[in-house]
Amino acid sequence: MVHQRILSAAPIDRIPIEILEKVAPVEISPGTDEATLLGLLDRTIAIVARGVEARINARIIEAAPELRVIGRPGAGYDTVDIAAATRRKIPVVYAPVSGFAVSEGAMALLLTLVKKIPFCDGVVKGGLWQRRYEFSTGDMAEHTLGIIGLGRIGAGLARLAQPFGMTILGYDPVVTREQAEEMAVTLVTLDELLQKSDYVSIHVPLNEQTTGLINRQRIAQMKQGAILINTARGGIVENLDVLAEALESGQLSAVGLDVFPTEPPDSSHRLFRDPRFVCAPHMLGVSTLAMERIYRSMATDMVTVLRGERPKFCVNPEVFP
Repeated sequence: MVHQRILSAAPIDRIPIEILEKVAPVEISPGTDEATLLGLLDRTIAIVARGVEARINARIIEAAPELRVIGRPGAGYDTVDIAAATRRKIPVVYAPVSGFAVSEGAMALLLTLVKKIPFCDGVVKGGLWQRRYEFSTGDMAEHTLGIIGLGRIGAGLARLAQPFGMTILGYDPVVTREQAEEMAVTLVTLDELLQKSDYVSIHVPLNEQTTGLINRQRIAQMKQGAILINTARGGIVENLDVLAEALESGQLSAVGLDVFPTEPPDSSHRLFRDPRFVCAPHMLGVSTLAMERIYRSMATDMVTVLRGERPKFCVNPEVFP
């Protein structure tokens, strides 16, 4: 007989396991594909939707009759069918507590590209010291940073950028001018931000309004030689082709990505052969401290739901009376 269990779609740390095991044993799925997950739903009362590859879709949600809560370790929850969960009155808890790490990651990518660190590294290691007279690095000071999305992460990046002596522009339709001013950010339209910014960093959720937000036309609006950073969601950029084309034409001078339209990405794409492109495997927000906070928050909220109480962070609070 299978006892009640909590299923994690991918490996998780000891912190959430220790918290969740106060309610039921935790089982780690051997795979994130739908078929594997469907075979593990008998007596499953909770699912940890770990990993962007694990899609907790309507079929999985409907196939788990005892499911009472879904936990997403992070601020994003586009891998979970929220509508399907809501129809069954299943709370989806998430953990928007690690924004600082993503802000730091965006700043790290920006500094890496502005200061041409990969290129400089190759010059020295390649024994090409004299090439130092053939190029120069860029500057943060007296340049303009445009931040698309002024939530926790975008606001965090604005704070990190302030000591560099930058002009900071922001676009966010739900942020007031007064709120932006408190962040030392000048609120502008998206068009104005793209036209005036030397560096653009994306920090919006993926939804119907933002899917493909950065496309050929919008990149064409940007300053010649601008730098584009995306640490939000890959689908916000139309595709990898538009980035490769922009680098090849000189419209963009560099691109930094932590996220991709399809993950894992096709590393044979020509973008990956361009030295002006720097990337990370969707993990700049999973620093040691960030993951500890994420796991603790998510697991605690899941246990709270399983004990019949309201969690702190819930995507669909309408499921509660």
